[in-house]
Amino acid sequence: MLSKLTIEQIIASQKERLTKMGNNLPRAVTGFSNLSSHAFIITGIRRCGKSTLLQQINSASERASIYLNFEDPRLAGFNLSDFNRLHEIAESNNVETYFFDEIQLISQWENFVRFRLDEGYRIFITGSNATMLSKELGTKLTGRHISRELFPFSYQEYLAFTNQLPSPESSALYLNSGGFPEYLKTELAEVLMQNFNDIITRDIAIRYNIRNTALLQQLAVWLATNVGKLFTGNSLRKIFQIASSSSIMEYLNYFSDAYLFFYIPRFSYSAKVQMVNPKKIYCIDNGLVKTNSVSFSNDHGRLLENMVFMQLRRASGEIYYFSEKNECDFVVFKQKKPDTLIQVCWQLDHENIERELSGLLEAMDYFDLNKGIIITASQTDSFVMGSKTAIVLPFHDWVME
Repeated sequence: MLSKLTIEQIIASQKERLTKMGNNLPRAVTGFSNLSSHAFIITGIRRCGKSTLLQQINSASERASIYLNFEDPRLAGFNLSDFNRLHEIAESNNVETYFFDEIQLISQWENFVRFRLDEGYRIFITGSNATMLSKELGTKLTGRHISRELFPFSYQEYLAFTNQLPSPESSALYLNSGGFPEYLKTELAEVLMQNFNDIITRDIAIRYNIRNTALLQQLAVWLATNVGKLFTGNSLRKIFQIASSSSIMEYLNYFSDAYLFFYIPRFSYSAKVQMVNPKKIYCIDNGLVKTNSVSFSNDHGRLLENMVFMQLRRASGEIYYFSEKNECDFVVFKQKKPDTLIQVCWQLDHENIERELSGLLEAMDYFDLNKGIIITASQTDSFVMGSKTAIVLPFHDWVME
């Protein structure tokens, strides 16, 4: 429990810090302009720009507002009763809008939000844990919220931020740097290392009361080192000598909830088959991979594949890999139907062209699609195979289309 004076002082100091952030690249998030009876929820990995986005929304509005970041250690002990003191401050300052950062840290926050929505207040919320937010949203705020995900800069945003044009050169730089704004400003690897460690310790170990943080760290490094590769819970259990596969799966879910790693299943029309087959690992950002993995310096192909996955993930949550006689890297569904088939290859040459085309052609036959895409670092080409066509595009052209 905190005094009203303490809350007022924290609000003032946080507001001053936020305004000093200055003008940053506007993020491609929409859907909040005319909200009145719904909370606007922004989820995403730590340090991807959620607070900056709140500041941009706040600056664009002429309404009086209050901003609170609940990760501020001075707000330790803030509870449901403190929301009443917060609202007294809001009323005395004619506040119409609340901005809450990392609100899932406060128990029963959804009760306050629902009540204020009913009174006509505008409320914007961010969180770095998808599941912890969704539990509350699914109860008190069902039908009363609009949700958006925020990621590190996409390639298009990276170009705008760094004042570059689409090209093989800029895509190669993006492939190695990733899109975390603070790292792009400083170019200090320590920024990405610290963020990686903060996610593991603060967003996972402390939040879920995990004592063996060393194991959690080792598992995270292994996943970062093996992006684009297949794994099973049982194989990881053996590697890390853990008695139970369920413990490994819990850790994997924690990483996913924190937006650090993603796992895509092998496509099958049977959900059971999808569950038992190996999954492929991808990471939210290539910069995190480069700075927090072991022996990854020369594997451009998997970094490109990871970069392609994240571009796909920004637009769709239903992504699979295809593996029958041959393999295809990505099958993207839209509205429950197969829509796009993609192979990723750093460079097509005489050693791999037959393998890449065979996997793509088999997937086109399987899903009854006439076109597939092969994404490369810099090549452009096309291959006609009967009624099927494989389009070869460099990453920067594919993205800009």
